[in-house]
Amino acid sequence: MVAVAAALAIGATTLAGCAPADGRETVRFTFSKREAIDFMTKVVNDYNASQDKVRVEIDTSGVDVVSASFVRGNPPDLMLANYNFEVARFVQRCALTDLSDTAEAGRIREDLKPLLDQYGVCPGRTTVLPYSVMAASVIYNKEIFAKHGIEIPKTWDELIAACDRLKAAGVAPFYGTFKDNWTIGQGWYDYAVGGEVPVVDFFKKLNEEGTAVGPKAQTSFSKDFAKPVEKMTRLIKDYTQPNAASQAYVDGNLAFAQGKGAMYLQGPWAFGEIAKTSPDLQLGSFPLPMTNDPKDLKVRVNMDLAAMIPTGSQHQKAARDFLAYLYRPEVIDAYNASQLGFAPTTDATLPTDPRIAGMIPYYTDGAVYQGASVLVPKTIPVFNYVQAIALGGSVDGTLRTMDADWARAAFLAPKLPSDTKGTTK
Repeated sequence: MVAVAAALAIGATTLAGCAPADGRETVRFTFSKREAIDFMTKVVNDYNASQDKVRVEIDTSGVDVVSASFVRGNPPDLMLANYNFEVARFVQRCALTDLSDTAEAGRIREDLKPLLDQYGVCPGRTTVLPYSVMAASVIYNKEIFAKHGIEIPKTWDELIAACDRLKAAGVAPFYGTFKDNWTIGQGWYDYAVGGEVPVVDFFKKLNEEGTAVGPKAQTSFSKDFAKPVEKMTRLIKDYTQPNAASQAYVDGNLAFAQGKGAMYLQGPWAFGEIAKTSPDLQLGSFPLPMTNDPKDLKVRVNMDLAAMIPTGSQHQKAARDFLAYLYRPEVIDAYNASQLGFAPTTDATLPTDPRIAGMIPYYTDGAVYQGASVLVPKTIPVFNYVQAIALGGSVDGTLRTMDADWARAAFLAPKLPSDTKGTTK
């Protein structure tokens, strides 16, 4: 106890010593997207220069350090982080303040709320505000499509017909990078499942099944995902280049930039890498059709960034002031344009980059789904499992293993006061 008291005293002295000389209130702001640090640092500097009451200090040390700060009782004042299971723990444990009374909360699109709630909620509170939504779908080479007279497929049959035409012409319909398991998980697996299965409903029902998940359950991976994953394996087996198993993400970016494939199952983050080799290559995007009904077309999204203010913050009012600045249209729209993302606000300016223009109608209409790969606990190695399938493993056997993993995770999961029987959180 004496040691703890001494540590707290030292910590308090250290924090006091960090107070700015001009008397401003200091807000510690954590930001987790490394490729956008330069952009956000400029935003922080512009905010600091715009007023004389608050000084924001940006911290880019990462989510592990942030988690440790909660344990120590010294969380950041404002977080802008990738929204996943790691961050959602703070929501589930009601460790974040209610932002429902802010003007910013009133500008968030209602149809995005289910994507947040899939990770868990704090009853009666709006604790997370989306800041950047990243949409992903099939990247395609417009020049190859035009050369072979192929239009964007909107049904499964049209997709297969396009693949057959490209293959007959000696062009790899899809460029696969199966050496890196995450490229299969966030691309092939997520696109295939999300294009055919209502992801939100599926995981809601899976949570309700809890420890009963398995082949005989009403909802399970082996029952609901079998059809789309089988289709995924057909595309992999019949329509990727011969060396797909040995190609990594960096290899795929280079090869695709060189015109060695017509389609590429990657998100918009790949555009910048492709442009390093072929800056003038004409690229576009479209949702992967998995059924023969064009109304089923959707794009994969994830909450790339979300804003949160911990209850343990000692500077909540000042943090809210900076939060309001971050959500100014000219700031949030500029950020998302720089990252090829979509702003989640009702008054957002739509992206103008032609490479992601094909996803705009689906995003604006709410025809989106969250990737199935990010909606399972880290204890379930879904990327390894889908890589095994891509390399020839059993679809049924692998999905049954995922069922067993989910049931085990449900049994071992700690129960929170807000839990319902059988849920995994």
